[in-house]
Amino acid sequence: MSRNRLIYVMDPMCSWCWGFAPVAEALIQQAEAAGVKTHVVVGGLRTGSGAALDPDTRAYIVKHWQAVYEATEQPFKFEGALPDGFVYDTEPACRAVVVARELAADLAWPLAKLIEHAFYAQGVDVTQAAELVRLAEVAGIPRIEFAEAYDREAALQSTQVDFSWARDLGISGFPTLLAERNGQLALLTNGYQPLTALAPLLGRWLERAAHA
Repeated sequence: MSRNRLIYVMDPMCSWCWGFAPVAEALIQQAEAAGVKTHVVVGGLRTGSGAALDPDTRAYIVKHWQAVYEATEQPFKFEGALPDGFVYDTEPACRAVVVARELAADLAWPLAKLIEHAFYAQGVDVTQAAELVRLAEVAGIPRIEFAEAYDREAALQSTQVDFSWARDLGISGFPTLLAERNGQLALLTNGYQPLTALAPLLGRWLERAAHA
């Protein structure tokens, strides 16, 4: 029996991933309708610095967000974004998605979407564990179960495994969407593309996969 799946490599605090979210949702549903599940892998966009953003970096990032907004029309809360003292570390949010995937695989993508929306559209600080626990509960994961798993060393290690997997494949930009059939990977996109470009591409892959 062949093994087919989509692999969505993303970071829930990556602005282009947020811009891509409606496209990703449509493609995931397209694959699901054909019986193909999606596996979410987190890439680790900005991790480990521990330093608050300086004014120049903040201005650069907000300008980048503006470009994503103009290209995709996804909502951004620009007022008060990235306040003084904010440490732009995506590891906690990435870890939350990994924990969701391990507790309930079908909830990894819903949680990633909730984190993206909270961060970009609502200005929530999703580097804070309390906010991630709250969002996981909204996604349908019991609060205590998620919090306990999130704090375990195993969660940190599993998140690093995701980062390494993406890095070893040479994936440094997000979003990246791969299609896997029996261990063979096909690149659908590395970077934002509109649904009109990607839906036919995925459709052809799904058709070939169905007859493999």
